[in-house]
Amino acid sequence: MSLFFDVLSSINNPNQQGSIDQLSSVMTSVQQLAGSQGMNTDQMGGILNALGNALQPTLKEQAATMGTGQLEGMLGKLSGAGGAAALAAAMPPQMQQQLIEAVAQRSGLNAGMIQGMLPKLLPVVIGLLSMGAAKPGAVSSGNPLLKTFLDSGTPNSTDLGTVVKFAERFLNLPQ
Repeated sequence: MSLFFDVLSSINNPNQQGSIDQLSSVMTSVQQLAGSQGMNTDQMGGILNALGNALQPTLKEQAATMGTGQLEGMLGKLSGAGGAAALAAAMPPQMQQQLIEAVAQRSGLNAGMIQGMLPKLLPVVIGLLSMGAAKPGAVSSGNPLLKTFLDSGTPNSTDLGTVVKFAERFLNLPQ
């Protein structure tokens, strides 16, 4: 749940990009994707947890290779990109396939379904994580939301499903 608190902190911090509108946009995307797949947001939250758990080590590796600052910059650029473009820019095809297989295994869904959803899911996660980025011109010591995501102490604790659940309650969205 600490990830959700960092989302709220980004909304309340005038130096960070997070806003209620941005959180609403993320949640609208989650609800639309869930609806298009015949799922509810709780089921989509489970898929987002699986995606977060599979994506976390990949992003940690990229942060170690390129530096956290460059990773933040890359995610910032990708937050405005379309799904397929964001996916292609974020990771090479082999890494995409590994991510798809890991999410399929953890979620219980078939890999083909995950492959079809990934171009829509990845921008949701990137959009959520970019809420912690500094606003242009603001003094920044990094993106605390991304840091929490990368540094969540134990494996399988990325909490994206919980963020979706609490965001839905926070925004009072119908399920």
